[in-house]
Amino acid sequence: MNEVLAASAPELSESVKASHAWGMLFGAELQPEGGVRFRLWAPQARSAELLLWQGGKPQPHATEKHDKGWYEAIVRQAGAGTRYQWRIDGETDVPDPASRFNPEGPHQPSMVVDPGSFAWDTGWRGRAWAEAVIYEMHIGTFTPEGTYAAAEARLQALADTGITAIELMPLSDFPGRFGWGYDGVLPYAPHAAYGSPDELKHFIQAAHRLGLMVFLDVVYNHFGPDGNYLGLYAPQFFSQVHTNPWGNSLNFDREGSETVRAFFVQNALYWLQEYRFDGLRLDAIHAIVDDSALDVIDELALQVHKAITDRHVHLVLENENNGWQRLPEGGRYDAQWNDDFHHVMYVALTGDKAGYYHDFGEKPVALLARSLTHGFLWQGSKRSAEGARLDLKEAPAQPLGAMVNFLNNHDQSGNRAFGERFDALVPAAAIPLATAMTLLSPAIPMLFAGEEYGAETPFLYFADWEGELRQAVVEGRLRDFGHFAQRADGSTGEPPPPCDASTFEAARLDWEHAFSERGGVRRGFVRQALAARRQYFVPRLDRLILGAHVAHMVDERSFVLRWRYQDAQTIELQARLADTPMAAPAADALPWKPLVDTRTVFQVGEIGDDAWQPWSGRWTFGRETG
Repeated sequence: MNEVLAASAPELSESVKASHAWGMLFGAELQPEGGVRFRLWAPQARSAELLLWQGGKPQPHATEKHDKGWYEAIVRQAGAGTRYQWRIDGETDVPDPASRFNPEGPHQPSMVVDPGSFAWDTGWRGRAWAEAVIYEMHIGTFTPEGTYAAAEARLQALADTGITAIELMPLSDFPGRFGWGYDGVLPYAPHAAYGSPDELKHFIQAAHRLGLMVFLDVVYNHFGPDGNYLGLYAPQFFSQVHTNPWGNSLNFDREGSETVRAFFVQNALYWLQEYRFDGLRLDAIHAIVDDSALDVIDELALQVHKAITDRHVHLVLENENNGWQRLPEGGRYDAQWNDDFHHVMYVALTGDKAGYYHDFGEKPVALLARSLTHGFLWQGSKRSAEGARLDLKEAPAQPLGAMVNFLNNHDQSGNRAFGERFDALVPAAAIPLATAMTLLSPAIPMLFAGEEYGAETPFLYFADWEGELRQAVVEGRLRDFGHFAQRADGSTGEPPPPCDASTFEAARLDWEHAFSERGGVRRGFVRQALAARRQYFVPRLDRLILGAHVAHMVDERSFVLRWRYQDAQTIELQARLADTPMAAPAADALPWKPLVDTRTVFQVGEIGDDAWQPWSGRWTFGRETG
């Protein structure tokens, strides 16, 4: 552990442990004897003055300058609710980069928060990874109100459906009224439009009381472009040698990186400890460049598992390059998003081979079967300007329980010109089979908010930018999609403006649809599939035999596959992904003997001894012999 992080992680008292407050090296900390200690790392600043807002005006307070660029002040009259800023070089007023809350956004004062004021329940120990059924949620669009409190009222319905984990899109504060959250600038401050820190804690505790885990999507690869003042007084946060798609990378391996690493490792521990999140999804780690012997992601994982030992805590990765080498690393990471599953399912059902879908256009149903038995399909490779890999190399078989499979997520809908969900893009008759194949495999399934009832609302990219940045985003979207883009139904039109409130409002879920007859049928289907998952897949996840799963193509649109477990237990899936029926294959045409002691796990459509009907699938549990 680096020296900065060691200095920031003292032994916690029993009272602090009970409150779950996380003591930090950075930011504003209430003091046991009263008052607040304010601390800022500003190695490039000539001076850093503390401003306390009293009576609507900023009152300056002197600070002490310490070694290595640290400024500190202890103010006895300050307390929870105190508003404050830092004045850099006597000219620019900036928020605390480790602010626990900025009620009016990152361009306005930060607020001191008492992290121990919330009354947490005792006894929550989380849930095992094998039980995870993830539900990705954007708080701002999940309900008409767009708040934690409103989302909390919907949790019971999710638990009743069989969801076991909520994954919140990033909460780090950003300017404006709405946004995805991936351009946050205050990583410790939950976005104020959704509610207060205590309201977020109340949401998480309500979820725990229903048996729901709550994960948080965190972004450690860049800061957003608006509201980030770090370059003014701590340019050491940014790499001078590495870049990524959003500009300069963060500095994790050059001068000053020890403090930068500590800032983000502390952030992970803060969310997990102080807010009792059950896990983190680490966004786009392929964009984090770190030449250190122990890179920052591995350091983070080591510190998380060292610090939190009394409950299940899960770390999930997103890596566009697949990066399967991290997954077996001593249990540091539970899983990784499997884009390959989504891409090949989409190509198999639509025939679309544009852009990065090009990698999956050759025999897509066979590739789909391989994804279900092996996990990732391709290893990392340089890509063309359109996103296709330039060198297709098969990835080795992965532990299937370390895959997160999905048909929808924020990217796959939001990065389309019109934000269509998967249902709007594929044949309607194929949706039940595709959904069941997502929910009923050893991989961990993920649903995108509203998918459980067949939501038809789009999910577009939206960001409340102003001025030049707003214009740049608008032009970028038009450049990416063309002035006239094609919708799923083949019609054309100009993509919705990303910075207009109407685009954000259009993404809010339609709860009347959720409770309509059609929505109820879809929820019932998902509930039944997840019940089958709990009975047959969850108890056996740790008994899967790595690399032993096999698939056999019956024809180019149909396959039989087997997931193999210890003691010869097997789940077999027979599937036809076509709009025409076919004659059932003879038993002796398959490369293995029929299962014995069988029972049906789940069925979509009709697969019989004589014929396989269109868009049908049958899951069977039994034993292999010989």
